[in-house]
Amino acid sequence: MFKLVCIFGSMINKTGIFSFFAGAGFLDLGFEMTGSFETLFVNEYHKAFMDIYKGAREGLNTPIPRYGYDVKDITKYLEPQEFEKLNHNLKEAKKQYGITGFIGGPPCPDFSVGGKNKGEKGENGKLSGTYIELICKTKPDFFLFENVKGLYRTIKHREFFESLKVKLKENGYYLTEKLINAIEYGAPQDRQRIILIGYHRSFLSKHVKSTKYQSTVDQFNWPAHTTHNQEEIFNRNWPNQDIFSENGEREMPENIITELTVNHWFERNNVLEHPNAKHFFTPRAGLEKFKTIAEGDDLKKSYKRLHRWRYSPTAAYGNNEVHLHPYLARRLSAAESLAIQSLPPEFVIPGHISLTDMFKTIGNGVPYLAARGLANTIADFISSLNPISTINAPVYEQANCE
Repeated sequence: MFKLVCIFGSMINKTGIFSFFAGAGFLDLGFEMTGSFETLFVNEYHKAFMDIYKGAREGLNTPIPRYGYDVKDITKYLEPQEFEKLNHNLKEAKKQYGITGFIGGPPCPDFSVGGKNKGEKGENGKLSGTYIELICKTKPDFFLFENVKGLYRTIKHREFFESLKVKLKENGYYLTEKLINAIEYGAPQDRQRIILIGYHRSFLSKHVKSTKYQSTVDQFNWPAHTTHNQEEIFNRNWPNQDIFSENGEREMPENIITELTVNHWFERNNVLEHPNAKHFFTPRAGLEKFKTIAEGDDLKKSYKRLHRWRYSPTAAYGNNEVHLHPYLARRLSAAESLAIQSLPPEFVIPGHISLTDMFKTIGNGVPYLAARGLANTIADFISSLNPISTINAPVYEQANCE
């Protein structure tokens, strides 16, 4: 008979997550599809993004979050009434799920070299501090914080990032961080992001001695669920630029990694038949300019044409960035952009959403395969810990776990 270990009267199956800055939910979906996590609460400021989240999830038949969807500025959760409600739900979730965590990537333009670059004083930059403050006040068992590499590598932003880490440590969190690239997880995209993960001492105390809290977290195996080595990828002889040929064929070069190419993902997701295939911007003028840009010429600030036999640059569709189809005289469709973000073909954005909102939320999202890889690594870390309080505890039949 199937058996589960019961701890404190609860049946532990999945880890509960509270999602903030959820956007279209790429990060959440990656966590859920591991089978180890369940999204319990979803927060997003923009209603249109939340509509995408809900609509896509209906098509994927994923469960409605136990504590619902909330369209709200995250700063509201620091106000007494909203904080009490959130904190109550978190405590209840801890009792029912055993382990709960916060995941989220605060808006990043203020830390992006190609964005506003206002740092912690920008309206978006302040939200990173708010997210960390909310974590420190509610103390989930773990958290994931995702942001652009500029927060990690730019000197003036790095100081702010370090101050956030100091605050987390003062509030009982033991941290591990890494600058990852989504392409290492199999997404066809050169996209670097800083990931900060922390585990609270109250959680770690159930598994290891206090003297080993940080050394245990230091064992977090970042590369465990990567599928490719970044250095090896970029050392391949990828094609550079070829003259644009509308609807033209081009033979696949040797010595590339096919599954990391734009063409592979377009075919994999059958993008021309995808429900979002017709969702792309049509220029009022400039169509002839589209035809003058070589296939693979993606070095400009804007009007970047992808190469079918190469991976994409970072999927960024705001700030007047225009990404062009490799062999068609048009911009990328939403279906093609979702493929570049490594979403499964079943992920569909509702047709009533504006093109601006479609592309903004696609560009903001964490590539699905990177999200899933990170989630699996977190799940591995959690499962590797032996609960001190349950060593030698009896194993009960499933019926006794209710």
